[in-house]
Amino acid sequence: MSTQTGPAAAGADLAQLALDFHHTHQLLDPAAQGVQTWQVRITAAGTPVGSLTAVRGLYWKSDNLRERMADEQSFPALVAAQLLDEEGGFTYEFEEFMEAASSVLVVDGLHLEEAFADPVVVAVVVAAVIDRLTDNYFAVVLPGENACTDAGSALLAEAGTLLSARAFSDELQIIDNALAAPEEAAQRVRMRLLSLACHGQPAAWDDNDEGDGWDEDGEEDEELTARTAAVLRVALEELSEQIWQDVAAVGDAPLGRGQGRVLGSLPPITFRQDHQWRRQMARCFDDLAAELTKTHTVRPLCTGEEMALHLGIDRAKSLTRNRPRLVAETVAGLGEDHRDFDWDWCSTVLFEDHDVLMLFDASLDGIEDRGNEINQALGLANLASADWFKPFRPSQARDPDRGFRHS
Repeated sequence: MSTQTGPAAAGADLAQLALDFHHTHQLLDPAAQGVQTWQVRITAAGTPVGSLTAVRGLYWKSDNLRERMADEQSFPALVAAQLLDEEGGFTYEFEEFMEAASSVLVVDGLHLEEAFADPVVVAVVVAAVIDRLTDNYFAVVLPGENACTDAGSALLAEAGTLLSARAFSDELQIIDNALAAPEEAAQRVRMRLLSLACHGQPAAWDDNDEGDGWDEDGEEDEELTARTAAVLRVALEELSEQIWQDVAAVGDAPLGRGQGRVLGSLPPITFRQDHQWRRQMARCFDDLAAELTKTHTVRPLCTGEEMALHLGIDRAKSLTRNRPRLVAETVAGLGEDHRDFDWDWCSTVLFEDHDVLMLFDASLDGIEDRGNEINQALGLANLASADWFKPFRPSQARDPDRGFRHS
């Protein structure tokens, strides 16, 4: 099976994909207790582009789950015949195959417009359906290769492979929700779809993919979209407010991990720095935010600014996930771009390296010391706290007379 993103998905409106779940439950119908049929409509920008069916078979609520699922016919009936015995219990083979399943979710009946008919798209849809309709005690059943009777089942089979499903038979593959691998796989396909939605082209399945952050001359494009720059600026300004509050509250006192809103989130080697050092660290957030008010790109000029930018990107990512109203207000009137809010791209492109993040690794204690063997072997520079505000390139240093936002 292919694990490449198909060309059809590249031109589709992937950023606007959404799912609409529909299930009607008859309160007094005993047959409704053991099996629930959910119709899932797939839309893009509000327009229907496909659908699938998800059948929940609840073993502990069924009189005889095999008979009840067989009554649904088609693929659920095939699942029932292979996983359940005549009395409605799980077969020995199935119980040996699974960690601790007590119910099943059967996903089939996929219909999808050609522009979205891509295994990565389908895998993310299936992952979302799993999140909505299951817990850790479900076996999620998808068509295997020999059950692919149409284009939809073939896509579901490929999606299962991407989601770390294991072959139970030639006709069935199963995702065991009790295992970590399916959730890790789901996160990978979500990131692939996000990359595809942001960059408008297929995301290759190898670690050397360059994506769509390159200009016509083959040079990496470091300019942020207007909306990305606006949200990143807000994130940096928010962190600036918080770290200046820390500076005022802490003074020269030593810190512990987690103390203070920002200072305590820095690497431990900074916890005993004095008031003046902390003021310089706070100014790093201000300098980056000020740069983003004038341009749509930002480049850290010292180690302190590198750390501030890492924290800013993390905060911007959090804002887009948790503060949609604030983000909407921030970007109001700014043109949309398919690369908006690609924070992983920002983390890759806006830094020359990520050496400063090694300071969080307790196993690398002392790496900031110029005499450290690893430091010398890797050619690290300016990781010691005293060096955080030395410019990487003196010719690009910020104005030494720019002062501080607070006295």
